[in-house]
Amino acid sequence: MNMAAWLARAGRAKADLPALSRDGTVVASYSRFAENAARLASALHGPFGLAPGDRVAIVAGNGPRYLEALYAIWWAGLAAVPVNAKLHAAEIGWILENCGARLAFAGSGQDAEIGAYAPESLREIVTIDGPMYRRMLDSDPMPVAACAPDDLAWLFYTSGTTGRPKGAMLSHRNLMAMSFAYLSDVDPTAPGETLLHAAPMSHGSGLYAMAHVARFGINAVTESGGFEPAEVFGEIARTPALSMFAAPTMIKRLTEHPGDAVCENIRTIVWGGAPMHVADAIRAIDRFGPRFAQIYGQGETPMTTTVLSRADIADRDHPRWRERLGSAGIANSAVEVSIDRAGDTPGESGEILVRGDTVMTGYWNNPEATADTIRAGWLHTGDVGAFDADGYLTLLDRSKDVIISGGTNVYPREVEEVLLVHPQVHEVSVIGRPDSDWGESIVAYYAGEATPDALDALCLERIARFKRPKAYVRLEALPKNNYGKILKTELRTMDARAQAARVAAGEETQG
Repeated sequence: MNMAAWLARAGRAKADLPALSRDGTVVASYSRFAENAARLASALHGPFGLAPGDRVAIVAGNGPRYLEALYAIWWAGLAAVPVNAKLHAAEIGWILENCGARLAFAGSGQDAEIGAYAPESLREIVTIDGPMYRRMLDSDPMPVAACAPDDLAWLFYTSGTTGRPKGAMLSHRNLMAMSFAYLSDVDPTAPGETLLHAAPMSHGSGLYAMAHVARFGINAVTESGGFEPAEVFGEIARTPALSMFAAPTMIKRLTEHPGDAVCENIRTIVWGGAPMHVADAIRAIDRFGPRFAQIYGQGETPMTTTVLSRADIADRDHPRWRERLGSAGIANSAVEVSIDRAGDTPGESGEILVRGDTVMTGYWNNPEATADTIRAGWLHTGDVGAFDADGYLTLLDRSKDVIISGGTNVYPREVEEVLLVHPQVHEVSVIGRPDSDWGESIVAYYAGEATPDALDALCLERIARFKRPKAYVRLEALPKNNYGKILKTELRTMDARAQAARVAAGEETQG
């Protein structure tokens, strides 16, 4: 079954219901949304000659046309490759080459950047809402292409410890199981209710869109297409039964924003992407009420490892409420979750393992990484956690050293490889520093004669701005074990002591 079948069904059965909106204004009904997707799909098959299974990238900021393009790709029986538009153009070019994308839908501004790094496999760059895009909308609509449940639907590029992104292959079956689990466990949705996309559609927020199409909801974006607290408050004020995904950093900014919110209009704010400090969660609940849920997942099994439900978060009378608020909740109903540990005693920690219909089929063109990650049917997440006696999972560590800054994953190896390009950097190690606003900030420790300004300029040339270190610390040599491996644990301890000393000296505030 093709994911686009849900949109085709909505276009027939709920033709006049609003489907897409921007800044509070409906821009497409379900009949218009479905028809545009069918026309774009026809052009992908006809003038562009794409064949079932070909990859089509989307590199754009949030907007109603983003979902048109996404569903058109599926409607045509093709595989979507949504790419984070905040990446450096060279990083985007590498993803397009790796996946062999034949065509890319690009936002205005991204089209020229993509062109500078476009691989030979890329036949065409179509600017969303540009002249070519509008000509495609004049094509005769085609019926939804037939797809098998395990056909590739979404190639989700998630960085790894190798320093290069890996493409998690998500099938139509994966996305459908994920959507059903969202509606069952996280946020039951009724026709006409709204999902606000204030986080990038290329990642978590875009995954939520499918459940809302299945239930005939409205997918909405702000005027800017991004996250601005004032815009979000405006959407809340005029939109009953509104839900949205937000990283903990976003929730903290909403909580601290001075504006008024009509809290009764909030259906559910789902946080994910990083753990939230209990104190920050309580402040948000005190301001907006018990209208929150939490999910833990990763690109390899999106949204569906564990869920801390609205009911759990609302149950302040429970004797272990604060403890549960600091957990990631219980296993999602779509999967089994286990801890790889020696014994069966609750509280024992180990690597978190997941299996079920939401788990990816593997990594694109990377059988070695697939075999290392999926073993005996279980996805090895690389995260360390422990269950309590009631089945609530607490995340304890991230064995792959991922840094989560503002809800976005930053992998140290990617940054380290860029810094090591500098001829005056002999060795480098990147760690996360606790940050009260961003969760973690990025800090680079290095040995060599390079200046911080030179290293910062190098990062600006090579990687996305959000991956740049906040601080560069020069040492004569980095700490290592007997085998010559740099000890990140020792660097974190050293960094924490240095930060504490600065706070004690009054040089900066804690956080």
